[in-house]
Amino acid sequence: MTTPFEGHEVEARLRPSADAYRFDLDLALASMVALEAQVPPDAYTADILGTERVGNGVVVGPGGLVLTMAYLITEAEEVVLTRNDGRRVPAHVLGLDARSGLGLVQALEPLDLPVMTIGSAKRLETGDAIIAAGAGGRAHAVAGKVLARMPFAGYWEYLLDDAIIAGPAHPHWSGAALIGPKGDLVGLGSLTLEGRDQNGDARPINMFVPAELLPPILHDLARGQAPHPPRPWLGVFAQEMENHVVIVGISPKGPAARAELKAGDLILAVDGQPVSDLAEFYEAMWSLGDAGVGVPLKILREGDAFEVEIRSMDRASLLKKRRLN
Repeated sequence: MTTPFEGHEVEARLRPSADAYRFDLDLALASMVALEAQVPPDAYTADILGTERVGNGVVVGPGGLVLTMAYLITEAEEVVLTRNDGRRVPAHVLGLDARSGLGLVQALEPLDLPVMTIGSAKRLETGDAIIAAGAGGRAHAVAGKVLARMPFAGYWEYLLDDAIIAGPAHPHWSGAALIGPKGDLVGLGSLTLEGRDQNGDARPINMFVPAELLPPILHDLARGQAPHPPRPWLGVFAQEMENHVVIVGISPKGPAARAELKAGDLILAVDGQPVSDLAEFYEAMWSLGDAGVGVPLKILREGDAFEVEIRSMDRASLLKKRRLN
């Protein structure tokens, strides 16, 4: 029996060895499932994230509750989970959290899999040993270490105060479990990034969302409720360049598109507060209030500075509503 990740196995030399850990490695890896999501072509996120999304999920509840990354299941109409033995089980989306990037799905048939305990990454330090695990057992697990703890700002109006950077990179990292020294879940795989080795050569590494962000929102997510008031969203894709926040793209139908902001515009200030990086930009915007608040910006375009106030919105209002099965 196979999983959707057949052919993407971890190099044998990088796989974890059971005798190196004080917990039952195979029991922990059995909590992993592959996740496939189908999104309609007319979905708002279809052009950006695709209509066929494949990643991982972690069983975190005895009733078939599975944790994954929100971007894998946003606007999904069909979700299928695959156990390590190849058995496929339908599921449906329960909830998404834009702040953490975490999402929950519910299996519609018994998974009969062990539950991975939700732990915390607060005590993880640089150099600590971890396992990055995807669906498929030991052949799809990486024995690695924590490379850094740092804030992470994403170009899509996303900010993590304390992301976990780990390596070696996992070949199918989306929704992969970061397993700590006790065999519990301490993080969830979000992105692959480019790092540098000791010789300065490029190498892929992974960013993980800390697991302790889940318990405070688990109750709401499991009931399909938003765990937080929606933050102001402008619909800009931005990057940091030479201590400036530069718009590199505009999300269609978003507030920035209606305000006719353009790629190449520099965001100099938010409500009179100068910003020089993405974290400053997001924090200044989010401090103004909830979604719908006006966001005053100072923009530099082709040498000319001007001010504009943009009415923000809740990004979720553009998404297809989930259908409960």
